Amino acid sequence: MFLNVAPLKKRQFALLYSGQTVSFLGSMLTYVAIPYQVYELSHSSWYVGLLGTAQLAPLVVAALFGGAAADSLDRRRLLVLSELVLAVCSLGLVINAHLAAPKLWALFAISAAMSAVNGFHRPALEATTQELVSFEDQPAAAALGSLRFSLGAIVGPALAGLLIAKLGVSLVYVADALSFGGSVACLWAMKPLPRKPVAEDSAFRSIAAGVRYAKSRQELIGTYVVDIVAMIFAMPMALFPMMAERWSGATAAGWLYSSMAIGSLAVTLFSGWSSKVTRHGAMVVAAAALWGVSIVLLGFAPNLPTAVACLVVAGGADMVSGMFRQTIWNQTIPTELRGRLSGLEMISYMTGPLLGNARAGYLAMRFDARASIVSGGLLCVAGVLACVPLLPAFWRYRSQASSQPETPSG
Repeated sequence: MFLNVAPLKKRQFALLYSGQTVSFLGSMLTYVAIPYQVYELSHSSWYVGLLGTAQLAPLVVAALFGGAAADSLDRRRLLVLSELVLAVCSLGLVINAHLAAPKLWALFAISAAMSAVNGFHRPALEATTQELVSFEDQPAAAALGSLRFSLGAIVGPALAGLLIAKLGVSLVYVADALSFGGSVACLWAMKPLPRKPVAEDSAFRSIAAGVRYAKSRQELIGTYVVDIVAMIFAMPMALFPMMAERWSGATAAGWLYSSMAIGSLAVTLFSGWSSKVTRHGAMVVAAAALWGVSIVLLGFAPNLPTAVACLVVAGGADMVSGMFRQTIWNQTIPTELRGRLSGLEMISYMTGPLLGNARAGYLAMRFDARASIVSGGLLCVAGVLACVPLLPAFWRYRSQASSQPETPSG
């Protein structure tokens, strides 16, 4: 029943995992600080939500080409370069924060740049993970990835809230920039991961080959659609600064941003059961529906502890969905296509939250926070359940423990 740590016995994966844990913790500090600073400067949840739209276009374009790059270049070197550029972006946030009048446009511009860089970083990371971990250990690797996310998403936002309240956002950005040093050191200690050039003679043909493969597998399409539906309708994070203002300011914001990760961590620590489940498609649907129900309840939360409790349940449900989606991806996608499909996956799971935050902020501006949250949760449940008859092969998908990813012909 407890967490399986078998993949960490491999030196290459242990180095990758350790370095990414450090850098992700730093990134979660900035994840809270940027929207909080935007709200401080604009006093508008609509502007906080618009951060997502600023990040969306760079992410979509970069993830497509980043996926192709991950299938043809040394994935370790691609990760190193991405992290160095992200460190420079964090230093840009430090400079802006030290201005007498910090620029709102600079926050949007740097957020967009970081989103573009992540479009190269995440496909390389996912493809490297699949390459370093054996087929039978993929569920364990997904759970370990969930653990890294959960710990970072708990400690990072909570620490960010305390640092912002006591010392301001500038120190938060400094800590993020420094965190990339640890991850680059671990990546540099790894052995190179050279790639054979992809068969296609251009990046566009390479991307097209990945899209064709994804379209041919309904279980993959289902993982993308369910997550996009759930996040577009029921992502409430753009409203956290507004909600925190009613309670205890930055400290409450830290709790709100951390609370979903608490549920994620609880699920991850007791994730041993996941290796015994074969109905992966059904688990993704059920978990996404529970996420929507939890968000509906959040809309009626009268105080901070109740809001945190609702978000804990939501985070646990989202982690169950994420673990099974990750396992489907890593157990069904050929290694030579993993980077390109990781780019498509990134578009699917990042598009939802980015558009969802914009939706939430806009409806809160037009009506109020409760109307925005409750309506989104209800639409999420309805949309996720509609995927069952629309994508029957995804709903019925079962993991075949002895199966290996099929290599596409042609």
